[in-house]
Amino acid sequence: MPNMSLKKNEMPSQEPNVRNKNFSEVALGYTAEQAVDEANRCLNCKNRPCVGGCPVNIAIPDFIQEVQKGNFEEAYQIIAKSSSLPAVCGRVCPQESQCEAKCVRGIKGEPVAIGRLERFVADWHNDHSKEAPKRPAPLGRRVAIVGSGPSGLTCAGDLAKLGYDVTVFEALHTAGGVLVYGIPEFRLPKAIVQKEIDTLKELGVKVETNMVIGRVLSVDELLEDGFEAVFIGSGAGLPRFMNIPGENLKGVYSANEFLTRVNLMKSYRDNSDTPIQHAKKVAVVGGGNVAMDAARCAKRLGAEEVSIVYRRSEKELPARAEEVEHAKEEGIVFRLLHNPTKILGNEEGFVSGMECVEMELGEPDASGRRRPVEKAGSESILEADCVIMAIGTSPNPLIKTTTEGLETQKWGGIIVEEETGLTSRPAVYAGGDAVTGAATVILAMGAGKTAASAIHEYLQKKEK
Repeated sequence: MPNMSLKKNEMPSQEPNVRNKNFSEVALGYTAEQAVDEANRCLNCKNRPCVGGCPVNIAIPDFIQEVQKGNFEEAYQIIAKSSSLPAVCGRVCPQESQCEAKCVRGIKGEPVAIGRLERFVADWHNDHSKEAPKRPAPLGRRVAIVGSGPSGLTCAGDLAKLGYDVTVFEALHTAGGVLVYGIPEFRLPKAIVQKEIDTLKELGVKVETNMVIGRVLSVDELLEDGFEAVFIGSGAGLPRFMNIPGENLKGVYSANEFLTRVNLMKSYRDNSDTPIQHAKKVAVVGGGNVAMDAARCAKRLGAEEVSIVYRRSEKELPARAEEVEHAKEEGIVFRLLHNPTKILGNEEGFVSGMECVEMELGEPDASGRRRPVEKAGSESILEADCVIMAIGTSPNPLIKTTTEGLETQKWGGIIVEEETGLTSRPAVYAGGDAVTGAATVILAMGAGKTAASAIHEYLQKKEK
């Protein structure tokens, strides 16, 4: 029976005052009955607008039709044709601005909960399927992937499915890139990421960790060692700061360092080799998803008060609406239209507060958002013993400086052909945050797919 409800099925979740004290996943996932009921809201539109809104072009109506019938494994196989990371995408992709934004049901009511259905299908497969993916016949041709984040894993998976001998080189000691060091456990359990990586390994993908390309090996050495093409998906892990007084005080973190210590190093444990400060009053500067992640982690570490300090209004917050809502429910304080001018410290060199000024919104700037303008004489002091800067990241310059002839933007992003991901170096491709700067998981995956297709076309034309 069609479900003509104007609202999505609610996502079961932990209660706010319970979850803000633990790192277990917030959203609990649909039951089979909820998934089928939600799938029945899909109209199976003839022109399939949702597919056009997906950066990896998943056949969304097809997989939803299988969910309607209760054929959950068949639904998974449809998704897996286009996505190497369905359980990840179902959790962290901004569906509300992509596939769901195109859904016809969203014209009069809420769109079909495509992301929640994708998550359900992927989790069902991971819980029930025992069959290893079938390996294709090997082509005997080698491709190197630099970085094991979403763009690198997607490129690796697509090439492995075609029969290429793929090796992924990861700088850290654990594969997954931003999926393991950047996104907290309560949004994306690391067991989910590991399961996706294990699936790629079953396809034949090799993963070498502790391999800093540009130090241990260069891109040129990879090509000399017999790899016929290289994909650079090394991400954007270089943090930005505001360059205001006091940023060198103890208790000031980049969001990158803070989240890496919490997510990858588990530094909140008492016996951690890389401990983290258990602050009482935390100020997080920024308004994106990373700022929300840092603030919500700080709350779970026991902070009494955690503030988001953002220079624009709530309307301009770049974070997903769901993340903002969850942060508010968990007790995060939003200090909007405020901007830091100085971080204050005590005699021991630790953070004691942050000086802020009030802002008002003026005319739109180059980004189209209204430019924040400082209000004269509006200075105030926010008490804090920890400040986390979450104002963006850029690509690490290591690969740029060790790869001769690799052209980059002034800010560090690798320059590529948009249609192929090809860099200024023959046989060297790039995608994801290393090209665009910090963006979304699904856009990075789309870039990995584009490059995989172009690499395949290039190697098919090139003689062995």
